[in-house]
Amino acid sequence: MDGLPTHVPVLRDRVLALLEPAVSTPGAVAVDATLGLGGHSLSLLETFPQLRVVGIDRDPEALELARARLSAYADRVSLHRAVYDELPRVLGEAGVGRVDGVLFDLGVSSMQLDQARRGFAYAQDAPLDMRMSSAGTTAADVVNGYSVDELTRVLRDYGEEKFARRIAQFIAREREVEPITSSGRLVELVRNAIPAAARRTGGNPAKRTFQALRIEVNRELDALRDALPAAVDAIRVGGRVVVLSYHSLEDRIVKRAFAAGAEDRTPPGLPVPLPSAAPVLRVLTRGAEPPTDAEIAENPRAASAKLRAAERLRDAA
Repeated sequence: MDGLPTHVPVLRDRVLALLEPAVSTPGAVAVDATLGLGGHSLSLLETFPQLRVVGIDRDPEALELARARLSAYADRVSLHRAVYDELPRVLGEAGVGRVDGVLFDLGVSSMQLDQARRGFAYAQDAPLDMRMSSAGTTAADVVNGYSVDELTRVLRDYGEEKFARRIAQFIAREREVEPITSSGRLVELVRNAIPAAARRTGGNPAKRTFQALRIEVNRELDALRDALPAAVDAIRVGGRVVVLSYHSLEDRIVKRAFAAGAEDRTPPGLPVPLPSAAPVLRVLTRGAEPPTDAEIAENPRAASAKLRAAERLRDAA
């Protein structure tokens, strides 16, 4: 579309195929819980002409761009500025009870990566921000305000960074001289903190640090832990939840949430399963599905994607 950033939805055809049995019926409602630039929502609206979409995003710029992209379907779309763990509130505002599908496309959006001023990309020098909205703690606040122990925890737990403490110590020493406010300076610090032998493989040595800071600033994993049960509660029997994640921390949370919902909780030793303890979910994917080589060639940012999906089997007791 003229004037709008290009956006190739990750695993578009597979996402549509997984949601189709739930969202192709008259009156169906789907939630795009991570609207971004609206690529997945546009595909859903084009493919299923009777579908209504509720779009959620915390980024006001993304919402406006998505609104323009979806303008031809304005009568079937309602857009809401919120974090995805606020799903119950959003559905109340939209006047929606149960829904038929929920899609999560996690992580940072293409638009946020491409806008240098947002500070998400370690390949571009910009202010250390990394907020997905315009409010709250910035990455500069974390880097300059957290103790060495707190920084170590963030880098280790959210970046799976082997040299977390060493990087935190380098940051603490340097910020005593001058606050660290730019992504370029942080990249240089991380590079200097990591031993030369470890820098020779694995791409940019700052990648894990930037991931960790972004997750901390935006409370991404905490929000996901709350959002998945809310999504399962929101879908009707036969409804489906589809999740695209981009690193092992996200995927682990999704895997555990779906496995817990698919578990038969009948106490051991009973001769027959208890209906009230039967699984609430049926997992639809075998493990985490990766993109195809063809998809990666068309959309390199899909390379790290992992897809999982589940269907609701019954209402909770």
